[in-house]
Amino acid sequence: DVPAWLKSLRLHKYAALFSQMTYEEMMALTECQLEAQNVTKGARHKIVISIQKLKERQNLLKSLERDILEGGNLRVPLQELHQMILTPIKAYSSQTSSTEEHSRDADSRHPSSLMGSDGQGSDCKDSAAAGMQQHHLPGCEGESGGAPLPEGDLPGQFTRVMGK
Repeated sequence: DVPAWLKSLRLHKYAALFSQMTYEEMMALTECQLEAQNVTKGARHKIVISIQKLKERQNLLKSLERDILEGGNLRVPLQELHQMILTPIKAYSSQTSSTEEHSRDADSRHPSSLMGSDGQGSDCKDSAAAGMQQHHLPGCEGESGGAPLPEGDLPGQFTRVMGK
């Protein structure tokens, strides 16, 4: 939900700019690109820092999982997970699915921009939920370790940490 994320950053006036981008384009934004779109200097800096934090979520989840397994306090990990769920999370799609199936799914479930045609991004939530339902997550029963999840599987990693 990009508009809600931008609002939490107090940058909601830039929602229209982000509505024209794909998730990958958003994650690759630079200050120069934002400057070309007439984004103010302070907002550019805040957006770039916030996107960098989005890129670090996978490592943060791995760290939270370790902390939980070591018997640490659950308050901090739960607060971090709560903040993370409010950020844009792309549904994970494994590379093993056929190109035809992926293309068909992308056309039917995923909007081409970060927000749906109504500006609310409702299709994104449905596709993210569908992506999360497809995961079989070994190690969710509370045991340490488990099979490593593929790089970029943020929904799976998030679910795994919640399971622990």
